[in-house]
Amino acid sequence: MKIKNIFKGMMVGAVVLSMGSCQDFLDRPTEDNYNVDNFYQNDEQVEQGVNFLYNSPWYDFQRAFIKIGEVMSGNMYWGSSPYLTFTTNGTDGDLINMSYSLWAVNGHANTVITNILNAEGPSQAAKNKAIGEALTWKAMAYFYMVRTFGEVPIVHDNNAILTSGTYNDLYKADRASVYEYIIMTLEKALELLPKQTSGWNGRIDYYAAEGLLAKVYLTRAGLSGTLNNDDLQKAASYAEDVILNSGRTLTPVYSDIFRLAPAVHNATGEHLIAWQWECSSGRWTSQNTLQSDLCFEGFSEFGDLWGGWGGPSYDLALAFGADPVAGPAEIQKVKDVRRQATLMMAGDVYPYFWTTKTTKTGKAGFDYLYFLYSGDAEYAAYGVPAQFEGPCGIQNVKHLFGDGADHEAALGFSAARMSYQLPTPLLRLSDVYLVCAEANLLGGDAAKALKYTNDVRERAKVDALTAVTFEDIWKERRLELAGEGDRWYDYVRLAYYDKEAAMADLSAQKMNSVYNYDQACKSYWYTGCGGSLENVPDDLTAFDATKAEWDAEGNDVRYNEDDPARSTYVNDKIFTLPLPSEDVVFNPHLLEPAVPVDVRTEYVYNF
Repeated sequence: MKIKNIFKGMMVGAVVLSMGSCQDFLDRPTEDNYNVDNFYQNDEQVEQGVNFLYNSPWYDFQRAFIKIGEVMSGNMYWGSSPYLTFTTNGTDGDLINMSYSLWAVNGHANTVITNILNAEGPSQAAKNKAIGEALTWKAMAYFYMVRTFGEVPIVHDNNAILTSGTYNDLYKADRASVYEYIIMTLEKALELLPKQTSGWNGRIDYYAAEGLLAKVYLTRAGLSGTLNNDDLQKAASYAEDVILNSGRTLTPVYSDIFRLAPAVHNATGEHLIAWQWECSSGRWTSQNTLQSDLCFEGFSEFGDLWGGWGGPSYDLALAFGADPVAGPAEIQKVKDVRRQATLMMAGDVYPYFWTTKTTKTGKAGFDYLYFLYSGDAEYAAYGVPAQFEGPCGIQNVKHLFGDGADHEAALGFSAARMSYQLPTPLLRLSDVYLVCAEANLLGGDAAKALKYTNDVRERAKVDALTAVTFEDIWKERRLELAGEGDRWYDYVRLAYYDKEAAMADLSAQKMNSVYNYDQACKSYWYTGCGGSLENVPDDLTAFDATKAEWDAEGNDVRYNEDDPARSTYVNDKIFTLPLPSEDVVFNPHLLEPAVPVDVRTEYVYNF
């Protein structure tokens, strides 16, 4: 019988795993002689002991990270996916994997904390720092769980539950108790973590944990059904402390946030919390595989790309002001630099992808239409599809690293099949700016809200606002963080206190595909973008790129012209996903009502 998710999460936490790496950040103990008794002997080993929390336990969350965060939110169109229609059930494989992954993070964090507390050789400062990092990851796991599943059990000490054999008797804690547990855990992390103000290397410090705490308070503020001003004030205060005192700054070039080279994405410290993947060891689960699920055929040489038939939604493109139906010339007029760094559209050229190859202009980089339609022999080995795959006229950009040569140029070694080392940011400084803006606006300080919103907009090269509304910040969060697995949780947060507004926004989304787009792009290429007219098929010579269309009359999964306030699939039950069915079978208590828990009394961090 298969061990179920929560129990399995506790079990894997009882065994400390080691990680392979080529970087100091991910240095590992030697696998053939490492055990708890001979490790954790010095400061370096204590730091190494927490490294695996930055990647491997999170690996099975990668697909749900996109399907929940982006597909459910309407940022991404993914064919017949149940996440698109809010019909995901407890047997869904990606949901099950997500649950297991989050419980594994909690289990590993609990175990590494116990091991470090029992270590006698390391300095107290090193132990405090490592425990603070583990606590922050534990809090992050619960933050995803409570926003996804609602009520969940609290597993404070794996060993105690396993020793007592009470894992079948776990009850769900109510959401308020889970949020209080997250806050208590982060408060303890803040007591232990150092305040690093320069030289960021991807590790969690005080300000990273504080930024997460600000976001937790903003989310919890509406939990009771009305906004709690005390929570809003705490969210604003913690966020502003990060902004003013951490030494971190917004990365000047938005697209640099998502590049391979550590010197680039660590330069300003914008990544507060990120999955730090590694692939040089060849050990499965430590590597990033998102490009395989999100990218179109032919973009790399590894034969591992199958994401082209999904992609960013028509609705997201419209939010950027970049209607694919309007054609490449109009798309390129959009000033917001986040558009091209998020949505790959007809006419786009990327100098940071395919840096060893040349475009039609002779410059290094990736020219999307040239790639598709030129027939360039240099691309043949990669299996170029020669057709536009994206169902909405758009492809993903974030989470893509390029080809093997790009990876080697940045890190000194090539990527491999379903394996590369681009970090995945989970909490960025710009997110904290917008948390601060929203908390201040809802708390009554419109001036600060305007300032921090405009700070984010300035980097995006869009005009400053003269006044700011909730709708402005709501949209700004979408454009700034699109593709980063976060948008659905904005809807969950809004639904806590204004479910009608959340449902209306989802119902208004245009989530159908765009028809005839490959034909339109071929026509554009052959008649005005450098293609040979001698080779253009007869049926394309008179085809106008603007004839591509979004079908408003089709069976759109969200948008309903007759009743825009409601779509077929949007209802007030969609904001909580079901727990995996196998967990419920294993522990029927999970079907029972959640119970409030006095977490400050029941669970203590006595170190």
